[in-house]
Amino acid sequence: MSDFSIGIDLGSNTLRIVKFDCKKREFIAEYEKIVRTAEGLYDSKIVSKEALDRILQGIKESKESIDFNGANIRAVTTEAMRQASNQSEILKEIRAKSGIDFEVIDAKVEATLTLLAVKERLKSLKRGSDSFVLIDIGGGSTELIFVYPTQVIIKSFKLGILTLSQEAGAWENIKNILPKKLIEIKSFVDEVYQKNTKVKQFVATAGTPTTIASLKLGMSYDSYDARLINGTCLTYNELNLYLNKLLDMPIDERQKAVGVGREDLILSGILIFEALYDILGFEESIVIDDGLREGVAISLCPNS
Repeated sequence: MSDFSIGIDLGSNTLRIVKFDCKKREFIAEYEKIVRTAEGLYDSKIVSKEALDRILQGIKESKESIDFNGANIRAVTTEAMRQASNQSEILKEIRAKSGIDFEVIDAKVEATLTLLAVKERLKSLKRGSDSFVLIDIGGGSTELIFVYPTQVIIKSFKLGILTLSQEAGAWENIKNILPKKLIEIKSFVDEVYQKNTKVKQFVATAGTPTTIASLKLGMSYDSYDARLINGTCLTYNELNLYLNKLLDMPIDERQKAVGVGREDLILSGILIFEALYDILGFEESIVIDDGLREGVAISLCPNS
């Protein structure tokens, strides 16, 4: 078995790839590209030819910067592909043209793998806790994972930054439709807290939390450094602060700050993130960059 593993995560908005050294327990190469897999999916129910082309281009580019030879590889894809009526055709085309065989995983597997990566990072940061809630705000879904000493409670909700933006159409409409979409989440959290105690820690992963953390640290999309992001604390009030800063920026400046193709989506993400602070009852969160791709890579190592 190889000492190296590669985890590939094709999400609703982003293609993320990482290479992991199983012996040294460290990530040695990474790649990320905004491919907008779910663009137009809300109306059409299919992954478009344009999205397919962006995915294939991303895989091609990744192979120029990451050595795939000899590594154990697992490629997974999530909510957008779960919803797409042309799922099998798209995955067959990707396999034929790139050699990468994607596995459509369900929300529970997705959350479990993400949790594996986050736990490893919290341990390395010495920020672990015997009870915490992890949120993963994706392009097509949001997962809530409650971790208690004797149990883990996972639930996925069909609320993502890309699908919310598409349904709303305009930024002004998001605040009108979001409250109805949060009812199910609030009901779930209330039930968890009634049956158990409130968790001690609030941990956040995925693009929205990490982007706000990068803005707080003075980074742009191009200067983003995950090593500095990990462990960053974000307060509830900081979300509104950076939302207003982004709204005040010209589009080109906002693109430099958060990445081309994310300049509108990040606004939706902040509103979802902000609402989760209220629902979960926290004033601050710990941001972790590691997510599904890291969990996939770690899971391929012996004794993981």
